[in-house]
Amino acid sequence: MPHTPPFTAPTRHTDPQAALAQVQHIYQQQIEHLRAAMQRFVAGHDTPEPARAFYPFVRLHTTTVARADSKLAYGFVEGPGRFETTLTRPDLFGDYYLEQFRLLLKNHGVALEVGTSTHPIPIHFSFAENDHIEGTLSPERRLLMRDVFDLPDLAAMDDGIANGTHQQRPGEAQPLSLFTAPRVDYSLHRLRHYTGTLPEWVQNFVLFTNYQFYIDEFVRLGHAEMAKPDSEYIAFIEPGNVVTRRVGLPPQDGDERGAPPPRLPQMPAYHLVRADRSGITMVNIGVGPANAKTITDHIAVLRPHAWLMLGHCAGLRNSQQLGDYVLAHAYVREDHVLDEDLPLWVPIPALAEIQVALEQAVADVTQMGRDELKRIMRTGTVASTDNRNWELLPDNTPQRRFSQSRAVALDMESATISANGFRFRVPYGTLLCVSDKPLHGEIKLPGMANHFYRERVDQHLRIGMRAIDILRQGGVQRLHSRKLRSFAEVAFQ
Repeated sequence: MPHTPPFTAPTRHTDPQAALAQVQHIYQQQIEHLRAAMQRFVAGHDTPEPARAFYPFVRLHTTTVARADSKLAYGFVEGPGRFETTLTRPDLFGDYYLEQFRLLLKNHGVALEVGTSTHPIPIHFSFAENDHIEGTLSPERRLLMRDVFDLPDLAAMDDGIANGTHQQRPGEAQPLSLFTAPRVDYSLHRLRHYTGTLPEWVQNFVLFTNYQFYIDEFVRLGHAEMAKPDSEYIAFIEPGNVVTRRVGLPPQDGDERGAPPPRLPQMPAYHLVRADRSGITMVNIGVGPANAKTITDHIAVLRPHAWLMLGHCAGLRNSQQLGDYVLAHAYVREDHVLDEDLPLWVPIPALAEIQVALEQAVADVTQMGRDELKRIMRTGTVASTDNRNWELLPDNTPQRRFSQSRAVALDMESATISANGFRFRVPYGTLLCVSDKPLHGEIKLPGMANHFYRERVDQHLRIGMRAIDILRQGGVQRLHSRKLRSFAEVAFQ
């Protein structure tokens, strides 16, 4: 029999703080058990039985469809039944869990049950942030780990709930959240790998870009904010968890551990941090829909309030000029990376709050009136392709399809970012800048491109940041639209 921590009986709670405290207690008890067992294993001690620990869960029983009237699109279950989810990292998700618990108690008026689940915690997900234990083990000892500890089980962390394909087994509770605890832990570990920063730094508003020029400008603006004693931002974080605090603020424990990496990670992230986590994270996803899907698959578990794509595109209309903006209101999805998760027949609607904020931001930053804006910004369909050299295909077949779709611009990432936002119920939007017109003979040349980038990137980035200001001021609860919720939706935002 596995060696497990002492059993903690399930408890019932009508106070969200008490429910969260019990989640924290169970999680800490289970994690400490695993860490102690791992320390003994690394020290060379053989154990007579495997070591195992379990995630905490929260459960809701309701016998009625009645619930409190709510203007929110989340915070309630659709009908009678038993609903539950496993939970992880209450140190990171404490405020989020507290809000979900509060809404469930308010909307249904029944107690929440908190207990220890039957879902094991994989040993890799129990390591403290700066633990690198496996590196000290011999290959033989690493192989023995699978006999002593639970390893990640991919069958326990698929995206069936988010995709709407989850099949409830007889006697199984209905889901309360889009992601199980193992799925969340998996993404937290992937985020460290891909972005070079801790998931704790990721803010609730995320900008994605496909060019390093935008990152260079964001770094410049981030350090400029840190030099302002009255900045709304309190820290700027760069890959390697290099922390720059706002002038006048003392360093905090752990700041000194950050160090620039010898080389940038695959999709480096930079964080302009606010005390309430409503700052801005910017990620250079590089080129291609695969990267766009990968990073949004993982950032989604942090439940951001919105993510926006700022990047360059090919203008497809002769009336467009280099440097014009394109505000996407629809997408032609020829990126293919989400075809198995989100069928092509599913429309990706434009979200009014995001569209209005982006349009207003362009007006605010450019200081142009409505008639002038029509000269430099076009609202229309963006086509995203997984073939960077689509122009070379024979018989102009892509060109014909793009014309039939009424597309005004083409890139490789925007449809993926927005489709994954739709899939994971994260508000999304796209504002692109025309950097070439391949159908009209205006291709990127090195000198011209460098001049264009220097001229336009600063303005484009400030537009994205201004849009986030507008969204933040408008109230984040309004962002989580019913457009993104399915028939039988989970309760957690």
